[in-house]
Amino acid sequence: MLIAQRTKETNIAEHVIYMFQIEDLIRANQLDLNTIINTIIEPQIQEDSMLQAYTRWYKDLIQQMKNEGVEKQGHLSDINEILMEMLMLHNTLINVLNDEEYKKRFEVALPAIKDFQVKSNASNINLIEVAFNALYTKMILKLKGQSFTASTEEAFNQISQLLGYLAGYYKKMRNGELNFANN
Repeated sequence: MLIAQRTKETNIAEHVIYMFQIEDLIRANQLDLNTIINTIIEPQIQEDSMLQAYTRWYKDLIQQMKNEGVEKQGHLSDINEILMEMLMLHNTLINVLNDEEYKKRFEVALPAIKDFQVKSNASNINLIEVAFNALYTKMILKLKGQSFTASTEEAFNQISQLLGYLAGYYKKMRNGELNFANN
């Protein structure tokens, strides 16, 4: 909960990947709040008010997942909205603002993103979401102890650099620091 709040304010890319993890954590526990409380929340949090806050947060997320029909797969509407905003920002940086640095980063990362898109059979997903899925997959595989070749690490790094740059623009956009009208 606190990590979700902090990352949403400071680094939207980290927030999206963190929320992918929370969605999967809830699914892994069969959307059972008691299991999540007993195995995840209580072992980590001793303060009663924080325990109650986290319990409410998970309860609300579970209910939202049920209401939105994403119990087995997919993302919460809040996350999908962020992904769409980032896709629109991506398109704006390329087509409206003609941001050369962003375009360069995108061109460098594009082969890795397309490769992951093919390997993950995700042709129906936009490239920005594919990039997030790639970094999330890397995180999961790392947690499982998998190592990567130098070229695979470089591919993940290129995707990370792209999303980091995009996240910086996203923060500026959300803070009202970008003026699209003069471009």
